Amino acid sequence: MRQSILPASTNMKEFEHFLQSTYEIGVFLDMHISQIKNINQMAKEKGKKMIYHVDLIHGIKSDEYGTEYLCQEYKPFALISTKAAVIQKAKQKGVRAVQRIFLIDSTALEKSYKLVDKTQPDYIEVLPGAIPSLITEVKERVKTPILAGGLIRTAEDVNKAIQAGATAITTSNRELWKLFEK
Repeated sequence: MRQSILPASTNMKEFEHFLQSTYEIGVFLDMHISQIKNINQMAKEKGKKMIYHVDLIHGIKSDEYGTEYLCQEYKPFALISTKAAVIQKAKQKGVRAVQRIFLIDSTALEKSYKLVDKTQPDYIEVLPGAIPSLITEVKERVKTPILAGGLIRTAEDVNKAIQAGATAITTSNRELWKLFEK
């Protein structure tokens, strides 16, 4: 991934800002199934590549069948999920898979390592991404490119996450989009 920031949209207004930006790849986090066709078409018209968070698409089940539908019908750049079946089906369909993991406590982290070993995603998204030492630990343990998201609020947070080993930052903070836009 060549972008250090992956603009994340949670509504159409944010998505329209992403479409007007110079960023090539964006994330849509929270949408209704009826919006996908329009969002996908708008992105395509602007030459943008989309990453959809399968678990946050209302009206479609985040399982292998919903994933297969999204991959075949919309051919996204990537799909994000916490679920192994989604990650495995996306990879099977030739779509990049992003395994989202939560850095809640040591037990959750160990379970996440096992999940990542099982699913072998193309990327891992760690939340919260504002803990540089854990980004470094996860990167050393799994050897998979890391996206950091959640609670990253400043340019300093972005830089620390990147220095700790994150490939890119997912954020809905438009001020950070502007700061790092080329």
